[in-house]
Amino acid sequence: MNNKMRVYHRYLGFFLSGIMAVYALSGVTMIFRNTDFLKSEVKTETSLSPNLSDEEIGKALRIREFKSEKTEGDTVYFRDGKYSKSSGVAIQKSKKLPYALDKMTKLHKANTNSPLFYLNIFFGASLLFFVISAFWMFMPDSPMFKKGLYFALGGLVLTLILILV
Repeated sequence: MNNKMRVYHRYLGFFLSGIMAVYALSGVTMIFRNTDFLKSEVKTETSLSPNLSDEEIGKALRIREFKSEKTEGDTVYFRDGKYSKSSGVAIQKSKKLPYALDKMTKLHKANTNSPLFYLNIFFGASLLFFVISAFWMFMPDSPMFKKGLYFALGGLVLTLILILV
């Protein structure tokens, strides 16, 4: 059993090394999602129907809790953009990650509506296998195994402290 677990652990680790690197990079990037770190400004122009109400502008632009800040003439100003009531043109400014990083962060945001959802389930199950199979890497009587248990306990305690504090 020990040898089989070691083999599965090793080859699954090699197989998943690429996806682990992607998750690591995108995970660190997502820590800074509420800042402008690595983001560049993108200007978007959208043609909407003229003379929309504030609620209709928000729905058309898919902006949750849309609020206009001010109206001057036929121009409605809102956070990071403006809408011309006469022409129906809306101009928005937004900050976006570079293309590759943006695609990578979508891995973390995948839900049941995304095909990436299957990849996330497979990856999560594989990580859980790594956790379990790590305890079969050394014989239970060996000093390495006992030391490993202390490290595992330390990691669990540290995680609980960080979550609960």
